[in-house]
Amino acid sequence: MDNQSLLEHIKTKHLSEIIDAYEEYQYLNVIIKPEFIRNIISYLRDDPNLKFEMLVDLVSIDYSKYPEKKLGRFGLVYHMKSLTHNHRVAIRVFLPEENPEIDSIHDLYKNANWLEREAWDQMGIRFRNHPNLKRILNHKDFVGHPLRKDYPIDRRQWLSEPDDLMDEMEKRLKEKGIILRRG
Repeated sequence: MDNQSLLEHIKTKHLSEIIDAYEEYQYLNVIIKPEFIRNIISYLRDDPNLKFEMLVDLVSIDYSKYPEKKLGRFGLVYHMKSLTHNHRVAIRVFLPEENPEIDSIHDLYKNANWLEREAWDQMGIRFRNHPNLKRILNHKDFVGHPLRKDYPIDRRQWLSEPDDLMDEMEKRLKEKGIILRRG
């Protein structure tokens, strides 16, 4: 399926949710309204003619210093690939400067759990209904989000207490009937 056919197929079910679409470097980009992210992503995954089984990456962008005006300060790009049909698409959303928030898709793609946490940690974008939205690259007491364009790069922050991911690991082990003994 070429990009034009792919876009037409998506439009048949989700025309009102699409803001714009374009092809860049032979890659279809579809800009959608953020409130419909779960509808679109579910459709791309579940439709037998599309079968985007893989969320390749989730990228967050701060457009505050970008030369061209965008629909919001922050952008998210969901890179999707169909292994069955060998086609790709980038789903793009824009979020406002104040309270950048969108629904989580962690239950649709397992890797979205970590990708959303990275976007939260580095850019400050909140994912509604994420099961454990906490920092993964910065320490838990870190103030701010270092990939934002207005974050002061010379700011130093003292790591006072280490954090681990044992809360998440213990939960998964317990679900499998394994009790971890410490000490």
